[in-house]
Amino acid sequence: QVQLVESGGGLAQPGGSLRLSCAASGFTLGMWSMSWARQAPGQGLEWVSGIYSDSTKIDYADSVKGRFTISRDNVQNTLYLQMNNLQPEDTAMYYCLKGVFSCEGPVCDDFERGQGTQVTVSS
Repeated sequence: QVQLVESGGGLAQPGGSLRLSCAASGFTLGMWSMSWARQAPGQGLEWVSGIYSDSTKIDYADSVKGRFTISRDNVQNTLYLQMNNLQPEDTAMYYCLKGVFSCEGPVCDDFERGQGTQVTVSS
């Protein structure tokens, strides 16, 4: 049974940092591309970043480029998102998505994800 458990969210001040984790079980993480996506209140799922199964290709949404870093540990079956210089517009529920490098709009909803971890950026 595929399980994705996101953690590491919380309250951060503008300019602060958080590191999100996504613990995967029920499948071999190293065989799949993975992504992070987020959903702000009243909005659709927004793709944030993606990484190939072997980490040879990485991409970011323009809104987070230069501030966020995606990585993975295929031995520990864990996906990460290091978020620096957080801004209020980064406030959202963050999800890891299985089996996708990038997606757009409603297509992102087609991929398996966990329950999410809430990130709130406020002073």
